[in-house]
Amino acid sequence: MDDEIRSRYQDIMELADKIVERLDAEVVKLGFAVSEVRIRRPEEAEFRLERDPSTSEYALVGDWLDERGGKLGSLLFHADGSFYVEHDVVRPHPGKRRWFVEAVNAWGKGERIKSEARLLPMPE
Repeated sequence: MDDEIRSRYQDIMELADKIVERLDAEVVKLGFAVSEVRIRRPEEAEFRLERDPSTSEYALVGDWLDERGGKLGSLLFHADGSFYVEHDVVRPHPGKRRWFVEAVNAWGKGERIKSEARLLPMPE
């Protein structure tokens, strides 16, 4: 990790931990056991800087990858303090037979964190 990425990561580290805690809570709220769905920690992501086409400022972007390099989720922190984070769950809903939990996501700005699960109807 280069110095600029490391510095930007340190700036959002506490917020990133709070966001992941919120994603964990969202998974538990769905009815999964704590050990059933593992949301990766922020430090497990591979980070880079990407220029935001709308502002020309650099955003800090991280990807969570599985052992084979497949994407499990992403973290996006804009220069203005707004963010969007999502993590795959990819499991049948534990309490609703006809629903599938694709992912959980969180968004907001600064300390304001909103979160929700992304559900899909099960194919019949």
